[in-house]
This record gives sequence, C-alpha cells and structure tokens, in this order.
Amino acid sequence: MAEKPVLTLYNTLTRTKAPLAPIDPQNVRMYVCGPTVYDFAHIGNARPVIVFDVLFRLLRHVYGESHVTYARNITDVDDKINARALRDFGPEIEKGTLSLNEAIRRVTEKTANQFHEDIVRLGAMPPTHEPRATEFVSPREDGKVDMITLIQRLIERGHAYETNGEVLFDTRSMEDYGALSKRNLDEQQAGARVAVDTHKKNPGDFVLWKLSSPEEPGWDSPWGRGRPGWHIECSAMSAAYLGEVFDIHGGGLDLIFPHHENEIAQSRCAHGTKVMANVWMHNGFVQVEGRKMSKSEGNFVTIYELLHEEKFGGRKWPGEVLRLAMLMTHYREPIDFSVKRLEEAERLLAKWPAGGNPAEGRVDETVLAPLLDDLNTVGAVQALHALAQCANNDPLMLPVFAASAELLGVLPKKAEVSKALEDSVESLIQLRLEMLKAKNFAEADKLRDDLAAKGIQLKDGKDPQTGERVTTWEVKR
Repeated sequence: MAEKPVLTLYNTLTRTKAPLAPIDPQNVRMYVCGPTVYDFAHIGNARPVIVFDVLFRLLRHVYGESHVTYARNITDVDDKINARALRDFGPEIEKGTLSLNEAIRRVTEKTANQFHEDIVRLGAMPPTHEPRATEFVSPREDGKVDMITLIQRLIERGHAYETNGEVLFDTRSMEDYGALSKRNLDEQQAGARVAVDTHKKNPGDFVLWKLSSPEEPGWDSPWGRGRPGWHIECSAMSAAYLGEVFDIHGGGLDLIFPHHENEIAQSRCAHGTKVMANVWMHNGFVQVEGRKMSKSEGNFVTIYELLHEEKFGGRKWPGEVLRLAMLMTHYREPIDFSVKRLEEAERLLAKWPAGGNPAEGRVDETVLAPLLDDLNTVGAVQALHALAQCANNDPLMLPVFAASAELLGVLPKKAEVSKALEDSVESLIQLRLEMLKAKNFAEADKLRDDLAAKGIQLKDGKDPQTGERVTTWEVKR
C-alpha cells in the first residue's frame, strides 16, 4: 500500500511549518469561519472561501474523500444584522406590519442565498457541514454542543462571571491567554484599542451573553432573555461537528485577534483541553488596486458585482477568472486584487485545454508537490500551465491536466456545442482521416485550417493500445 503524501502547513500558533499529523487519519477535521450574513460578501470574503476550498480538495486527495470533515458556519445572529433589518424594513416594523424577527430572517435568508450562489460561481465545493448560529444558541434535542451550555460550564469552572445583565469571560482566569496573537494581557491597558467598562474585572474581558431589549431578538437563558456574543458561536458550532479538539482551524488574518484568540479561550476553558485546534491557518489581507478596500475609498466591491455588473474594470468577470487570480498569490501573502491581475488570469485560462475528464487522469506530481508545501498555489499554477502546454500538444495528456486542474478547482469548462455542430465536425474529422490515409496531405491540412478558422481546433495523437491515429477537437474559447 502506497504511503500518503506528507502535507506540511504553516501554523500561526507556533509560527512554524510542520507536517500535518491528523488526530484521526480516518477523519481529518477542519473548521473555517464563515460569513456574517448582513450584506453581500465582498472580494475579501472570497479569499478564505477559495483558499480553504483548495485545502479541502487537497485533504480529500491525500486522505480520501470520505475521510475529511469540513465545517464552515453561517453567522445569522449579530448586531450588524439587526441594524440592517431596521434600515431595510424600518417603516414596516414601525407600522407593526412586520416584526423585527421576520425582518432579520428576510435579511439573513437573502444574503445567505446570495453568498451560496456567489461561491458556487467561484468553484467552491460545499462543506460537509454548514451550521447556522441561531440553531446552536439553546440546548438541542440531539445533544450537540450549544452556546448556553458552554457558557454555563465556563461559569461553573470559574472562567466567566455575570455582571450588569451580561456574562463575561474572565481573561485573567487563563494563564496563557493571548498565545495565538502573542498579546500580553498586561499590555492591554485602557486606551484606544480596549474598551474600559466599569463592570469588567479586566479591560480585555469579553462578552459571552448580553441581554436583549423587548424589540431585539433573544433567547431565554439562566441570565435572562438575551443573545450570544460573537466568539462563543464558533466554539459551539465547531465542537458540535468536529469535537473538543480538531485538526485545522482557518480564517482571515483579521480574525486572529480578538475572534480566534477568544474562541481558543472559551473552548479550552470549557472543555479542559490544552488546545482547540492543532493547526491554525490564516490567509492574508486583500487590497483593491493597491489600496485597502473601503466604501469611503470608493473601491469596495462585492463578489456579486464582479460577476454580474460592469463595475470593476468596466466589465463582468467569470468566476473561474476570479478564483485563478486569487490562487496566483500565496495564501499567507497580501494580495493586490486588480484589473491587471484579472486580465493576467484570463489570458492564462484561455491557453488551457477544456474538455478533459478528471476521472480518467491522475494528479501530476509537479502540481501536487507545491500544494503539499503549505498550499503553495503559486507553484501549482505554474506547474499546471506547463502541463496545459503538454496537453495542448498531446491529447493523451488531457486527463492528467484535467485531474490536476480539478484539484485546484480551475478545470476549464468545455464550451457548449450543439448536436448539429458535433455531428458535422465528427464527419469532417473522418473525412480528414481518410485523406491522411490516402496521403492527400495538402487537402487534409486545408480541412484542418478551415476548421481552425471557424474556431474548431483539432488535436492529433495515437491510441496507446493500437497505435492508430486519433483526433480530438474542441471549440476555442
């Protein structure tokens, strides 16, 4: 039995690269923070979706499709969502024709549905599990971990306290709080970055539960009707599907502090474990045309706008181009998302053959090796391009190219071809083969050139079994 390839990953927690050693190779587990569905996802949100989709594909390739569990959540309870519901449905809420809860549901359903439509166009596979925060607030019939139970456990173990109608995590109760971000609690004094509230024991203490007003969404709890803090959501949902300790936790660089730091604190202190996840991975920031993306800068762009509106560079962009453009920069590096970069990705894709069947090929080592080295998609794309050139010259290499491209999620789509065109081309190919057998090379070349002028590219090769000439064709994109 062949040994599994060794996958090496950079761990933010240790600041080193090391081979992945799954807790259970029969069930490799990964959690990635998903979107807060109060608005359409922007291009910065697309990067972790694409990065960890490639890692999901790679893990499935190394360990087997049925031996990888990937959970990515949907945050559908948040003050930003409440504010958006009031903004969009304020008049109906004031008139009493629509409740705030119904308005919130409309906001979250619309934005979650759009998120799913967008990322399908980016070539992202669905995760194994996609829990929604609102489904994990209160104790569940199936016994899966929930937020209220986690908070109760933290209070019982002396890691949280109730004050002013809130439940807060006591950061001083955890000796090594700050290990992920390398922040020292003693340095978190009153100032611009840490809010100082008189009811907090320590400036860095954070909310686990807060009370809701009668107009706000809320759940019954031992501390009154309220709603969870942001960080406790991911602690509950990851444990519900992946267990108290799992293999990989991913997200954007901006989540290291406070979100991931606080997730670790909650999970470890509630479960009494030394770690929450063994490997922490973070993708770099996304700039747009060399500037930080923001609405005030006028360069804020959503995935939907890129796909459907002529806003960025005066045109719409195919999802596969957006995806490849992201993969042309290493995931840990900052990326400058620009029209120039998209045009470069588009030119590259145009040179790659379409129509290969991944199931008939194998992933080429030149593409796999860079991916095994901390998900080096830059090297993998370069190797894939060289493989594409081989496949363009030798149709028998097409399945290998297709399998390798599929691993990155950038397999070019075959152009739609009508049955009439297909029959016509196949007939002309047979005619050309007869011309070649009769050594009528001039006429055969003329027929090939006539087809090329009409956008039909012929590729000659040999059947490995019989040695006979075989001709395949495709519509140039």
